[in-house]
Amino acid sequence: MASVGVSPQAGTQSPNKFLFNDSPQRTFLLSLVLVVVVVAVYSQVRNHPFCNLDDYLYVVENAHVHDGLTWKTVIWAFSCFTMANWIPLSFLSHALDYQLFGLAPAGHHLVNVMFHAMDTVLVFMVLKRATGYAGRSFMVAALFGLHPMNVEPVVWVAERKTMLSMVFFLLALGAYRWYVQEPRISRFRWVVILFAVGLLAKPQIITLPFVLLLWDYWPLQRTPPAAARGPSIWVWITSNTKKFSGLVQEKVPLLILCAMDAMIALATQESAQRQYQPALWLRLENAIYSYYRYVEKAFWPRNMAPEYPLSGSALSAWQIGGALTFLLAVTALVVVARRYRYLPVGWFWFLGTLVPTIGLVQVGRQALADRYAYEAYLGLFIMVCWGVADWAKQHHIPVNWLAGASAVVLLALSLVTYRQIGYWKDNLTLWRHAAEVVPNHWTAETNIGVLLLKQGKAAEAMPHFRLAVSLYPYEAVSNKEVGYDEQTRGNYREAIAHYQNALRDFNLEDAGRAQVWTNMGVCYRELGDLKKARESFATASMLRPNK
Repeated sequence: MASVGVSPQAGTQSPNKFLFNDSPQRTFLLSLVLVVVVVAVYSQVRNHPFCNLDDYLYVVENAHVHDGLTWKTVIWAFSCFTMANWIPLSFLSHALDYQLFGLAPAGHHLVNVMFHAMDTVLVFMVLKRATGYAGRSFMVAALFGLHPMNVEPVVWVAERKTMLSMVFFLLALGAYRWYVQEPRISRFRWVVILFAVGLLAKPQIITLPFVLLLWDYWPLQRTPPAAARGPSIWVWITSNTKKFSGLVQEKVPLLILCAMDAMIALATQESAQRQYQPALWLRLENAIYSYYRYVEKAFWPRNMAPEYPLSGSALSAWQIGGALTFLLAVTALVVVARRYRYLPVGWFWFLGTLVPTIGLVQVGRQALADRYAYEAYLGLFIMVCWGVADWAKQHHIPVNWLAGASAVVLLALSLVTYRQIGYWKDNLTLWRHAAEVVPNHWTAETNIGVLLLKQGKAAEAMPHFRLAVSLYPYEAVSNKEVGYDEQTRGNYREAIAHYQNALRDFNLEDAGRAQVWTNMGVCYRELGDLKKARESFATASMLRPNK
């Protein structure tokens, strides 16, 4: 059993060259290279501020986090269900950061970079141990560490949860191979524990049991020896029902954790789901097209921004048809090419791990987001690195040429990543870039307006608020500001219309609602409708604290 997961082809590597001779020293050196390169590319974040997304909610204005790592904070973290996520471990890590660095953003950012570097090394180590291929595993890890789509979760402090959960996802994946070498309950217990801890950081890794079933197929190959072309996953399942059911039954403890975490996640996200829940057919269309866009951005990363707004209108038939055709074609190709087991494993890894965040259950107003690809892209990277390496071997491409081409790709990605990190240097730059590269990005327009307003540039801010309202009529902040602008101009009916639209946004908190109702009361009073004015003032009074 000691050879489980190690490809017999791995032993054909030359024992005479250091770069191709597996050894602890070489593994350490390659791991060190990954850490140094990732830290070097992301080093500029030490000068970045907190982002005006969830960083203020999670850290800057969170009094519980400001208590530091205390029992009081621990109790709060495990009982907090009010931020559309149950992520106690992530909140505790933020509390520790605050205890160490206060509100100096550099420390918080650098801890995020540390976790990303740790994830990168773990990808390398887990793949290398499971497959026996150091070079291919290194390239997958390097793509993971340097791909521009992974910028968002690293430079956004509140997205600590993505990288922290990934640490335990990868540790559980590594522990699973250890268990498969010598199946014992004591070993499997560590897989369960690591998975449970990872879920405490973020439920995004809930697909681990599914990934482990893929891992059983390849590289661990807990299946009968393959025939000439090898069975597809479906053929193997249907022809080995007892064996497959045993593999599923083995993962029941993990599935129980999944069910528990899913119930908690649905409960905590219930209010967020009510805020914006398009029709099911719109969500299905968006999911299909988003899968295509994730693949596109993996191979041609451009026009990246915080989130990509969900318009709420139907995509065109050619967009849906083209995306669906592409997905079905790739799925058919990886099944046909089942001799190379890493192809279906990588593709179904990509498809499966995105299911929780693909928008079938809509939380928030994004069509897709860069941070959701953090785990899923590993499947695509495995397909590419193993596929290219096998192709090069079959065509007798010199290893030096392949290494040189890989270095060029990594250098290009590093340059794009470095540039993308630079857009996060301040909030105004970030949102202006988002508005420039993403069509109809009403969230970006609203944020630009808010930031300009804070700088005392109301005249510059108003066109952005008005544009945001034209793109999405029910956004609270922009409607509130446009309404107030109309009110000051004496256009009271227009102001009331905008205030009413603002109240339709579930994101508007009670304090904001109270202000909107007060402003509406003033408008009604000016219009001579004293009854509605009194009703508006009364509603505002009920919404104010201590009233």
